[in-house]
Amino acid sequence: MTTLLPVLALGFNALVWGLSWWPLKTLESQGLHPLWATAIIFAVSLACVLLWRPQAWRGMRQHPALWILLLASGLTNVCFNWAVTVGDVVRVVLLFYLMPTWSLLLAWWLLGERPTGHALLRLLLALVGVALVLKTPDTDWPLPQSLADFLALLGGFCFALTNVLLRRLHDTPEAARMLAMFGGGTFTALAFALVGTAAGFVTHPAMARELGWLAILGLTAAFLLGNLALQYGAARLSAHTTAMVMLSEVVFASVSSISLGASEWTARIALGGSLIVLTALLASRPSKTSLESP
Repeated sequence: MTTLLPVLALGFNALVWGLSWWPLKTLESQGLHPLWATAIIFAVSLACVLLWRPQAWRGMRQHPALWILLLASGLTNVCFNWAVTVGDVVRVVLLFYLMPTWSLLLAWWLLGERPTGHALLRLLLALVGVALVLKTPDTDWPLPQSLADFLALLGGFCFALTNVLLRRLHDTPEAARMLAMFGGGTFTALAFALVGTAAGFVTHPAMARELGWLAILGLTAAFLLGNLALQYGAARLSAHTTAMVMLSEVVFASVSSISLGASEWTARIALGGSLIVLTALLASRPSKTSLESP
């Protein structure tokens, strides 16, 4: 089976995530915290899923593992959306994309997929690219030094777990998987938003400008289509290939943030981004020896 369509689907999802920082920052500047924004976006998406497939809850009852997917997917969206809003965009995305390391270990443990030497070399190439982009003379190694760093690392682990679970649960009803992912984003974000607002570290939602609601609607449509694309691609590719293709998000986020003045372009970033793109392209090529399954 060709891998072109699944790879393109994952690439679209990476594009959505790589550009989402800008409308999220715009919404925060208008008084809507990213946790509240995430809760609203995924609540609308969840309502669309229930209107389309109201029987999707049956799949949740029949496949308890979908509840793990719900939690993993929810934490992924909460951590990434929060981190990319309060932290440096490039640094957050790069810490988040230590994800291939988590995917390698999780796929071995949960799926029994043992990476070959070629897979390990691709992983090394990707990590070199990430290190080149992140390790500039003025920045430290990717060690957690702020809330954004911790959120990015946790989000990357949860995203890797989400991808592995999508692969493992590919035989479950598609509507049930969608319900788990959008339900996770809704309830996890809402829980964090309510607790954070009560504790005082999350501002009360206050947004009245038309531009803000347009951003909400646009983000809702983008995340809805992006999550559908992720499910389609991740269910048809190995966890390693999914992780590598999704690394293109680093490039989308870096280029967009640099273009809008949120980050500085350097030769080191260009070289590291090129290595990451090369790794994604190599991973997207069909190969019978890329993985060994016992």
